[in-house]
Amino acid sequence: MTLPHHGSTSERMPKSLLCPTLGDLNDHESLMKSIKAVDVVISAIGIKQIKEQIKLIAAIKEAGTIKRFFPSKFGTDIDHGHVVGPSKMQFEAKPQVRQIIKDEGIPYTFVVCNFFAGYFLPTIGQAALSGLPTDKYTILGNGNTKAVFLDEDDIATFTIKAVDDPRTLNKILHMRPAMNSLSQNELIALWEKKTGKTFERIYLPEEEVVKKILESPFPLNIVLDVCYSAYVKGGHTGFEIDPAVAVEASELYPDVKYTTIDEYLNRFL
Repeated sequence: MTLPHHGSTSERMPKSLLCPTLGDLNDHESLMKSIKAVDVVISAIGIKQIKEQIKLIAAIKEAGTIKRFFPSKFGTDIDHGHVVGPSKMQFEAKPQVRQIIKDEGIPYTFVVCNFFAGYFLPTIGQAALSGLPTDKYTILGNGNTKAVFLDEDDIATFTIKAVDDPRTLNKILHMRPAMNSLSQNELIALWEKKTGKTFERIYLPEEEVVKKILESPFPLNIVLDVCYSAYVKGGHTGFEIDPAVAVEASELYPDVKYTTIDEYLNRFL
């Protein structure tokens, strides 16, 4: 998505999000026309097309006017992802795109938002289920590793606030607010408190999770793989944020009242 160039960031963001400038990745002329009309590019390209952003990078380099590029890297930090199955292809594509951006000298912000609440919390954090747990709750590993869940609106808010913030220039923007970092054990305990019910906990040891990933069909294998990385290997919270290369969104923008997991789960009562 590209944002039209009209006045200051605060003045233009709401209008530009409603009226994005369009360009076709496979039509260089239309892509150049779009990019020359803006000063910030936020890519929301799908995971299967991550490498297609190389065309976008080339156009941004040719235009030479873009003040900030946000590539489509939303999700787990590629430097700390621990996937074992088919997700490896996507995880390998992201660092390639990241390196090309750096090599071309394009000003950037890499967003790491971890789990989308709208996808994972309707199952209370269980992998690849279609609804709320009824009597059982499946936990990957020991259930103590914290993962991060953010409402999509909050991801957008933090991203837009970072657009012209010099503190996020050429940095990784981690979205890891403390109130939204919970383990599966904590998630189900919170849901039990809200519902007054007790759920049978089924723990899958790591080797069983890996076996399930490798044997499951698409797209279940992908979902299990990213959950394995987060819940078992600590892909969201099992590392310190390095201030030399990264910043944390809720610390940078304490004025943002994001939706907590506790509040989000109330939607399902």
